[in-house]
Amino acid sequence: MSSARLLVLFGSQTGTAEDMAERLGREARRRRLDCRVLALDSYPVVNLINESLVIFVCATTGQGDPPDNMKNFWRFLFRKNLPPTSLCQMDFAVLGLGDSSYAKFNFVAKKLHRRLLQLGGCALLPACLGDDQHELGPDAAIDPWLHDLWGKVLGLYPVSPGLSMIPPGVSLPSKFTLQFLQEVSRTEEWCGPTTDPQGPPSELQPFLAPMVSNQRVTGPSHFQDVRLIEFDIAGSGISFAAGDVVLIQPENSASHVQQFCQVLGLDPDWCFTLQPREPDVCCPARLPQPCSVHHLVSRYLDITSVPRRSFFELLAGLSPDELEQEKLLEFSSAQGQEGLYDYCSRPRRTILEVLCDFPHTAGAVPPDYLLDLIPPIRPRAFSITSSLLILVAVVQYWTRLKEPRRGLCSCWLASLDPGQGPIRVPLWVRPGGLTFPKMPDTPVVMVGPGTGVAPFRAAIQERVAQGQTGNLLFFGCRHRDQDFYWEAEWRELERRGCLTLVTAFSREQEQKVYVQQRLRELGPLVWELLDRRGAHFYLAGNAKSMPADVTEALTSIFQEHGGLSGRDAASYLARLQRTLRFQVETWA
Repeated sequence: MSSARLLVLFGSQTGTAEDMAERLGREARRRRLDCRVLALDSYPVVNLINESLVIFVCATTGQGDPPDNMKNFWRFLFRKNLPPTSLCQMDFAVLGLGDSSYAKFNFVAKKLHRRLLQLGGCALLPACLGDDQHELGPDAAIDPWLHDLWGKVLGLYPVSPGLSMIPPGVSLPSKFTLQFLQEVSRTEEWCGPTTDPQGPPSELQPFLAPMVSNQRVTGPSHFQDVRLIEFDIAGSGISFAAGDVVLIQPENSASHVQQFCQVLGLDPDWCFTLQPREPDVCCPARLPQPCSVHHLVSRYLDITSVPRRSFFELLAGLSPDELEQEKLLEFSSAQGQEGLYDYCSRPRRTILEVLCDFPHTAGAVPPDYLLDLIPPIRPRAFSITSSLLILVAVVQYWTRLKEPRRGLCSCWLASLDPGQGPIRVPLWVRPGGLTFPKMPDTPVVMVGPGTGVAPFRAAIQERVAQGQTGNLLFFGCRHRDQDFYWEAEWRELERRGCLTLVTAFSREQEQKVYVQQRLRELGPLVWELLDRRGAHFYLAGNAKSMPADVTEALTSIFQEHGGLSGRDAASYLARLQRTLRFQVETWA
């Protein structure tokens, strides 16, 4: 390794930024650079003044917020008393991961880049703004940026004489070793920390909540199975407010676990202990020690996720088969991204299916590399509708592949039947992206088509209980007799004068009608509420095209009924966003 010590720090909510940070770490090691990769809140931020070379990788969440694992870092970095020369010895680069369909696209990366410059840091390059909306995903921006970045870094810290770059296709050491035990003893209970929980349930100490009911709420002929699921949280210490979300840790199906173990030649009953190779690397806190292969595969490895490019890069280095390795290297190269998109991203091919397509490679994967290859199962977030009820749309759809694509968590939850015996689901609660006004006379306008209405049920119930009647709800679905969630409850609140309900049933007439059209029809009322009565506007639901359509409808209302120019209407919307009077919570 050269004398340069590179630090890669990441802030990640869903694992994408962490995956990119690990990729940067591997690319650095291939260039003989000593490199550490850490989550931002795992790094002692006061030590930043001693670092000479740092790459920051960060996602943006919610209303332009930093991810959970960089919030402490974020608060420290924006202290007003930090001297402007604090980081004058540091060369840095910022890589952002975002989605341009959101108003605050890569907001965290842009703001971080500016702040590091204010504190005296020297930027090696302008910030890279990866975009999920690009056909080839964030890599379309990242690949050329990385090419320039490594050119700059190697200009400062060239590879030592007599050494060369480690080429792709040659595997680097795994992060962990799995040391298998002679005795076989498998425990199937949920394994978390064994000490008494301190504070409310969390990811490392979830509450095993009994499932009370699991009811389909869409009609039998409706195209989608949507479930209303209730949990008993008595004695859990869980508390929540309107807008909060429950996080659930799902499991892989028994058939997928069996198939995975067969393809890789693993015995699910084997037990092992995990050892990190490097002193500053910690074992995953969610894995018990010792651990069975069955526990690892069923509850930790996300074998049904769509693999990222890094998966193919790592797999290529482990392949003993010349033809398979050639294809894997192609998929991991910048030139092979269109082919990878057609093979993997477009049909939503899973890690397990890819391993089945490359059987010689899969059969040769050393167990030590499993945690490098396959990301952990991430908890799924669901809006709390009231009490501890969640509304779950069961994800199942077809691509050109033989088997339908199924959502891991929604299908797992739908398969659980509390009528057949006790069922406990690991869960915990965290604040959501929506916060509702504290002032009792502040009206709220809510747009929640489909399952997007879930967070608004809890908010409306809470507001009605406090005597707040200024509640305007726009709800849309396909058919009033198939997927009109909580119709009777909404009608009763209307009758009592606590709610104004506006509906759009898209398939009940020849021309489809959506919530954005209803919004335009009531433009004078919406403008009156926002401009004269200080209303807050909320939007929740599918992230595909609905948020942009609703935002466009709002902007046209500002122009038509507020008399604003196009430019002023955009500024008005931006001001609503900045003051949290326009909030969005969407999901893919």
